[in-house]
Amino acid sequence: MNPFNVIRDSLYFFQRNLRQIALLCLPLVIVETLLQQLLDNAVGPDASPAYGLVAGLLVYPLYTAALILFLDARSRGETPANRDLLAMSLRLWPRFALLSAINTIAIVLGLSLYFIPGIWLTVILAFSEYLLVLRGREPLRAMKESFALSRGHFWLTFTCILCVMGPLWLLKGLSLSLYPAPQNPVLMLVIDSAHSFLQLFSSVVLFRIYMLIGENSAKD
Repeated sequence: MNPFNVIRDSLYFFQRNLRQIALLCLPLVIVETLLQQLLDNAVGPDASPAYGLVAGLLVYPLYTAALILFLDARSRGETPANRDLLAMSLRLWPRFALLSAINTIAIVLGLSLYFIPGIWLTVILAFSEYLLVLRGREPLRAMKESFALSRGHFWLTFTCILCVMGPLWLLKGLSLSLYPAPQNPVLMLVIDSAHSFLQLFSSVVLFRIYMLIGENSAKD
């Protein structure tokens, strides 16, 4: 396994399935961004970041779980209806929201401790969402198994995350410099929604790594 092949294969899949991924996830991404804007306007720019976490926990688990289920189905040659994927993701919401909250708090605390622990936690917890959705693990067990699954694959996972998210962070920074706040709310909704949607590519990349690790383990 090398990062170039993983990203290349993931990009090919993302491009071929872009329409269905957009129909499945983009409406919820827009709702999440709109909720974030409404919260920002209601509590002000100096409010606690916890408010942003609340908006994410309401919607992020729904479209991310649906995307993971879609990726798994397509890997088996199936094409499920979006309504079925969303119905399944809704049933997973309580556990997924709890996992997202724990992961976010752990990573934020890690980033506050000289940054490196947060990066380490981001990588070792990268597969916890897939374990929860696809193997039915409880949040804490999913985190524990993600740690074990990432062993021996840390640098591959880290490199892929950096190669995907690095350009997206630069693009986000460029858009903020071109359209500084305060800005037209509709324009900001479009920019933030597009950025959040593009971040879903990282889920495709991580799923590819998750599948490759599983295939290698089966061979061993």
